[in-house]
Amino acid sequence: MIDWDLAVRVGSRIAGDGPTVSRAEAGEAVAELRAGAETSTPLVREFTGLVTEARTAPVLVVDRAGWIQANADGFATVIAPIVDKLQEKKGAPSGLAEAIGSRITGAELGLMLGFLGSKVLGQFDPFHQAPGAAGRLLLVAPNIVHVERELEVDPHDFRLWVCLHEETHRVQFTAVPWMRNHLQDLMSQIVGEVSTDPAAILTDGLSRVGDLISGKTDGSLMDLFSTPAQKEVIDRVTGVMSLLEGHADVVMDDVGPEVIPSVAQIRTRFTERRKGIGTLDKLLRRLLGLDQKMAQYRDGALFVRATIDAVGMEGFNAVWAEAANLPSKSEIHDPDAWLKRVHG
Repeated sequence: MIDWDLAVRVGSRIAGDGPTVSRAEAGEAVAELRAGAETSTPLVREFTGLVTEARTAPVLVVDRAGWIQANADGFATVIAPIVDKLQEKKGAPSGLAEAIGSRITGAELGLMLGFLGSKVLGQFDPFHQAPGAAGRLLLVAPNIVHVERELEVDPHDFRLWVCLHEETHRVQFTAVPWMRNHLQDLMSQIVGEVSTDPAAILTDGLSRVGDLISGKTDGSLMDLFSTPAQKEVIDRVTGVMSLLEGHADVVMDDVGPEVIPSVAQIRTRFTERRKGIGTLDKLLRRLLGLDQKMAQYRDGALFVRATIDAVGMEGFNAVWAEAANLPSKSEIHDPDAWLKRVHG
């Protein structure tokens, strides 16, 4: 159904290689990012109170093509049930139809991965399967170097700052082992509700794409093509992701002053950069839901700070006790409601 090799090739061409660096500069950046991830582990553990062992997930410093390949592999796993549903309903496509269709979808996915592959600084992949590992941490060296140059900030400080954020995600999933299965279950529910009727998708969704592009409606392409049942689950996922991203932002900023002298300058300049650069960039961010992603960072951080102010770090950490304690999307915007529900 999707030519994954083509998706990776197209994505890699779209993303490009990134900034020009010498072999020595590249080696220094890779070594510093690996060391930054190692340094971040005890800092995150001490600040958050979440206990996890070091090296429970491998740290991979990758280029843009490496990130694209890793995410293509992940997408292939996630959408496998959708492919199975389509083939059960429609039967296997003919050889010609499969060849043409798979290349079209592969190229489309490659375009998306190429755009994202030039933007992402790091990513913790909790679903990666490897013996003895609970996921893996990806740090995209060319993008980190590109942004630190663009922002004109201290590269050593910036690299550690990024590592603090991404290492927090590793700690979240390894110290809270049920989180991985919980998110997998939510993703399975979303996939299980996917419509296999193309006509229904076109009728229900495409008529609203213009409103999305023009800004008349909020959301992303995923929202337009979601059923009511899917949207309910997506709201739950949004609540979880806002918590995880906001928590990581709070850690990187509050731990930062102890080890990163220029953290205030980095935060100010980075926040401004998150707004997007140029009309096309902003449009693509809107279509792909990246505007919502930015809101997750902001709203999640506000929720985390409000609850820590109210009940301290130990009280906030009740959020990790069980899935029932996770905030809903509405509670992210109303911390008092979460405090009342969980702490009475």
